[in-house]
Amino acid sequence: MNAARHNSGFSLIEIMVAILILGIGLVGLTEGIATALQSTKESELQTSAVLIAAGQMETLRAEGLITDGVKEGDCGEELPLYRWRRTISRGKLEGLHEVEVVVENANTGKAIYDLRTMIFEKPSDTPLTSTSGRKDSTKSNRSRGNR
Repeated sequence: MNAARHNSGFSLIEIMVAILILGIGLVGLTEGIATALQSTKESELQTSAVLIAAGQMETLRAEGLITDGVKEGDCGEELPLYRWRRTISRGKLEGLHEVEVVVENANTGKAIYDLRTMIFEKPSDTPLTSTSGRKDSTKSNRSRGNR
């Protein structure tokens, strides 16, 4: 009876192997969670940079005045990690401009996102067509027939 009781428990070696396996599993789980958090942070960084670049493009379009050159700025206190640089250069056709917006990390200067597009600016010397001085021929013919 004593011999059966003595053999029914776990040995020290078995417990140490079980703790080792559990430790390896926990390290793997911790690494997986850390990698997922890092990927989420990188995704947030990229998404913010894309929105900043698109916002600069839309601001340029809304202003309507496209002048060649380089303009730089930061994103204020709300987004202190970012700064942007907008470069506008003349295209091959008249009125066509190449626009590049680069969003950078404000601390390292490393480019996070680069957005390029072409914007066409309608030439200002195009004459406008006026319809206010035109006579309506339908009304004229009808009024003559009624006389």
